[in-house]
Amino acid sequence: MNRISKAAVGIAALGLFLTTSAAAPALAQSPAPDAAVDGVDARLLEAMAHDLGTDVDGAKEVLRFQADAIGTAADAAAATGDAFAGTWLDEATRTVYAAVTDDEARAAVTRAGAVPVPAAHSLADLESLSARIASAEVPDVVPSWWIDVASNDVVVDVVTGGEQVAADFVASLGAPADAVRLETDVAAPETFDTIRGGVAYYINDAGRCSVGFAVQGGFVTAGHCGVAGDRTTYGTFQGSSFPGNDYAWVATPSHTPVGQVVDYAGGTVAVKGSTPAAVGATVCRSGSTTGWHCGQVQAYNSTVRYAEGSVSGLIRTSVCAEPGDSGGSLLAGNQAQGVTSGGSGDCSTGGTTYFQPVNEILQAYGLQLLTS
Repeated sequence: MNRISKAAVGIAALGLFLTTSAAAPALAQSPAPDAAVDGVDARLLEAMAHDLGTDVDGAKEVLRFQADAIGTAADAAAATGDAFAGTWLDEATRTVYAAVTDDEARAAVTRAGAVPVPAAHSLADLESLSARIASAEVPDVVPSWWIDVASNDVVVDVVTGGEQVAADFVASLGAPADAVRLETDVAAPETFDTIRGGVAYYINDAGRCSVGFAVQGGFVTAGHCGVAGDRTTYGTFQGSSFPGNDYAWVATPSHTPVGQVVDYAGGTVAVKGSTPAAVGATVCRSGSTTGWHCGQVQAYNSTVRYAEGSVSGLIRTSVCAEPGDSGGSLLAGNQAQGVTSGGSGDCSTGGTTYFQPVNEILQAYGLQLLTS
């Protein structure tokens, strides 16, 4: 992808999930470092190790660092107030970075245990700019936009040939020149829909998607997979929101959901909670089409314009996915992150995948995540 019109922004992106999960409510509480490793499925650790170019012990070290970094990032955000511009991780150096807009906030970041990074724009300013884009008449050449906290700008993705139209649109926003960056030659994301087949569950004996996470009485999945009343292999859609959001839940009165995610290698991974990972953290996706794949969280609160309409509040990741993986599970260690929405690319050449945060789904429908 080529970059033009450098800008500044800051936000975060979250995860993806697949198959089944079950047991206690999801608490947004930072797990202790040992808890980040204890009980994590061996196959997930192997997948992490493979994609990170390390061994299982190295993957465990990454999980311990991520668990500890959650508290550091939260402390940095709380200590910097309006000057806060986002946090992210560098797993290679075991560093938590926090971007801030003034000297006093930089000192507070250091006291919190993170490395301060000067920023021109606060996270609130970037979020406001992202909301301004959402409320504007966005041209068709812009399939998505997201906040890059490390670069401190809002990234506007542009399909090939749409550079001038996108540049004119950005200029019409009246935003600071360094607050928006055009990312060109981007493949337009599309939903990983059931039309092209899969394994996990069928909708109305036709379409197919992947189970996300088990909840009390059923499971959560992607909203584009079905609407309220649609029948599935295991039950009936009780609620669905798409576009705008991309979440749904299915009641399974004749089946027993459990707090696990299938690894497509003959085993399962236990789900222990739903604490969100930080930007830069390694996450792994389980999908009925492509199995386990890992990557990093790139941003939160990303907006994507699918052909069916825009979806906001998504986690943007470097994890690959393919049709049929829709609705599937995204994990950071044993912590549920989200359900697969859509993206671009594939698992042969790599790609970008967006996830609907799981905690938002639980809150929207008053559901209880099952853990194991």
